Amino acid sequence: MKNMLKNRTALSTVVTTLIILVVSVLLAGVVTYFAINVTTTRVQEENLNLMYQHVWYNTSSGAEAAILLTNTGGRDVVLNKIAVRGQTSVWANVWYNTSAITVGDLTPYDLNVTKAPANYAPASTALILKSGETMAIYIKSPDSISVNDIGLTVAISIFTSQAIYYKETNVEADNTVVS
Repeated sequence: MKNMLKNRTALSTVVTTLIILVVSVLLAGVVTYFAINVTTTRVQEENLNLMYQHVWYNTSSGAEAAILLTNTGGRDVVLNKIAVRGQTSVWANVWYNTSAITVGDLTPYDLNVTKAPANYAPASTALILKSGETMAIYIKSPDSISVNDIGLTVAISIFTSQAIYYKETNVEADNTVVS
């Protein structure tokens, strides 16, 4: 025991090893904290707010659906697919508008190439909704909605690269005639 206390190299080896271990652990902790901080503050999430969803059925023009989307997230969103009652809507049957949107009840239209709602464009591929923008979407002939579905609940689903947004609504009877 006496020799151990007098041996300076044994004590300096232990102290040196402890210092190296403590510094290594502290450095690893700082690097980990930095990596977590960088990844969490730089990632912007998407968030869509779905509202004013409607599905109408008219005996003369068939079924139509409409929904208003607002991108409240920090990044632009690509709408890859729109489904009503679980069935994908064909892009040729989808109209959209991102300018001059009023946050009010959407009204039914006779959706076709010649009678599309004013300022609405037909969709041909996936739609892009920029951060902070609002988009109204109309769908002609969604799924197999018939007169027997009036009063039943159906779902409108919006698919993006990161999430599926889901909203339910009742099928409404539409007795208006649009010319």
